[in-house]
Amino acid sequence: MSLALSPQEQAIVAGQDGAGMAMRIVAESARLLGAPRLIPIASAHIDGALYHGDSGTLFAERLVEGGAKVAVRSTLNVGALDLMGCSRIRLEEPQRGMARRMMEAYRKLGCEQSWTCAPYQAGHRPALGSNVAWGESNAVVFCNSVLGARTNRYGDFLDIACAITARAPDYGLHRPENRRARLVFDVSGLSPSFLASEIAWPVLGSLYGREVGNAIGVVKGVTGHPGEDALKAFGAAAASSGAVGLFHIAGVTPEAPDVATILAGPEPEAVIRVTHDMAAKARAGLSTAAAPKTIDAVAIGSPHLSHDEFDSLERLIAGRRLTVPIYACTGRHALALLEKDGRRKRLEASGVVIVADTCVVVTPIMPELSSGVLMTNSGKFAHYAPGNTGYAVLYASLADCVESAVLGNPVFTDIAA
Repeated sequence: MSLALSPQEQAIVAGQDGAGMAMRIVAESARLLGAPRLIPIASAHIDGALYHGDSGTLFAERLVEGGAKVAVRSTLNVGALDLMGCSRIRLEEPQRGMARRMMEAYRKLGCEQSWTCAPYQAGHRPALGSNVAWGESNAVVFCNSVLGARTNRYGDFLDIACAITARAPDYGLHRPENRRARLVFDVSGLSPSFLASEIAWPVLGSLYGREVGNAIGVVKGVTGHPGEDALKAFGAAAASSGAVGLFHIAGVTPEAPDVATILAGPEPEAVIRVTHDMAAKARAGLSTAAAPKTIDAVAIGSPHLSHDEFDSLERLIAGRRLTVPIYACTGRHALALLEKDGRRKRLEASGVVIVADTCVVVTPIMPELSSGVLMTNSGKFAHYAPGNTGYAVLYASLADCVESAVLGNPVFTDIAA
């Protein structure tokens, strides 16, 4: 199937400016993907502004030099620097300067200075059924699953090209027929107390991702809406352990009022019945540290902490002084609320290190330790931290993370699946 461009798109492709460069990237990607056409998009979320090397900075600056501007609302994922000055970044020159140039280039392209992996918490919530071009795995899966907007996983540089052209290839999860579930992930055999706990959702998300890969599934057996923070944690873990871009939860997410409605056929191609042992094994698999007696840090906020999660954090600390720091990663939208009511000062006085615009896994913030141990309640942090930071990981609930940070040694409260 050949790609058909409109006369307007053909004219932009022929241009030698930044918009022409962006349209050529989108069009060539569409050809490689077998898309028959380009479709208009309502917004974009840009993951390509995180510094990984000089080529990314030079690419963005070339778009700026060509006069390119985003044509739709475009929020920015985390960068490599904490521009709000909350935490100390250990990135040295020349990388630090190139990272700053990169962030500035995306500002000049017209992107919103959101710098968060959770734009949906900062007011960027596209409408049900709308087509968008989002990058960053957790943002993509939340956008598709919880909001019901339609996006594929747009990688670095294709994301900004889509934003500039206001176009995306018509393929994959933009098409309704590709959004239907083909398998069932049945959690009805797990205890209600476990399913009601905060700790369950990263565990089940991690298991879901490993079991389904890039297939579309529907979760069965969840009674009642668990809340957006739980769905955020589930999707982030699933997108980290698998290639999940969309999940459904029967009776919870907008495209799945029930199992039968969202299935692609009369019967699922497979049914995964989650047992107590499967959940326990998945939970154990999120930890890589072997029974340490002490911990060196706690990191939370991947995806970025919401205002409600800060409420929980402050309540659990209860004015106590931490023995080891809690690195609380968040966006400037949440930081503004913390500063407004004075809570930032209270949290920092307790020993919390607030990290804005970035996170501890994508840029060097925590001390370099040859055998450091990091505790987290994030399935995504648990997945990426060992390779990205060198710290071994212990996975636990937020309550256990806080108690461990107060005492300096691991504390676990078991909740059986």
